[in-house]
Amino acid sequence: MLTLEFSAQDLAVTRFASSPLWEITNSVQVLKEPGEHAVHLPWVRSARGRLRGVGFELLSQLVPIPTVHTPDFLTPVPVGSAPGIRAELDQLLATDPAQVVVDLDRYQGELPPLVAEFRSDPEAGLVRLAAEVLAYWDAAVAPFWPRIQRLVEGEILYRARQMATGGPASLFSDLHPRVSWERGTLRVAHRWFRAERSLDGERGLVLVPSVFAWPGVYSQTDPPHQPGLIYPPRGVATLWERATPVPDGLAGVLGRARALLLAELDSPASTTELALRTGLSAPNVSHHLSALSGAGLVSRHRAGRAVLYLRTALTDALLAGCAAPDA
Repeated sequence: MLTLEFSAQDLAVTRFASSPLWEITNSVQVLKEPGEHAVHLPWVRSARGRLRGVGFELLSQLVPIPTVHTPDFLTPVPVGSAPGIRAELDQLLATDPAQVVVDLDRYQGELPPLVAEFRSDPEAGLVRLAAEVLAYWDAAVAPFWPRIQRLVEGEILYRARQMATGGPASLFSDLHPRVSWERGTLRVAHRWFRAERSLDGERGLVLVPSVFAWPGVYSQTDPPHQPGLIYPPRGVATLWERATPVPDGLAGVLGRARALLLAELDSPASTTELALRTGLSAPNVSHHLSALSGAGLVSRHRAGRAVLYLRTALTDALLAGCAAPDA
């Protein structure tokens, strides 16, 4: 069990971020234990083919199974809100060699051969690791990054709205089954790790949604980085394969296309993403979303250069009251 004590100032500097390096590291674990991450099996089948001929042996050995500890330098808590893979690789390459040794000495048991070699020559090891990470990214994660990014951005919007309307109790109430909040204390029920940390009134917490974290939750609380909590976003189960049921009752009132769009917005999405999911043209999707927005059934939120659409509470209530079609 990890216990984090918050002050009001800690909550004031708590923020969200995304991280390609966390997705890469977590996805390596998924490849090693696909049976423990069943929702990602479609990605596993695709990634294995894409990774033929790609060397990532050192990266693989740095992600032990079971994942008791992954070295912090491989998964730093993001400094910005949405660093790209190049920025995170630069940060990886800038790791102090002494920090590499400290992190690797936390391993339990004998170091794997390539990890032991890495420990003996951290500077050369960081160069090799960065090259492997980039090759792995290009083959296995980058082709799916827009889809992953949309889900993560939608999660951040959803949680930000929770925080704004209900405070931290609302934010953390359904973040993950192993996460709980009570009177300024966040508890994370880790299987292998026990610690109590005070955030010192100035560090706060970085919440990092990661699709490949499913079904687990991870934390990083050692200096010098801001503490981080890595958890799976809402909607992971629909990420790779979609067969969205359209409530017949709602379709009878709104039309099938608009009912389909509302059903698809279980997680926030852009016009382009919705067009790809539904087979509707982008202009048609835009037209329907404008009508739904005018009726108060969807809301618009800007995320960088993209505009994401989000179901409103009214829509959630309508869908909850509609019976799904027979299978």
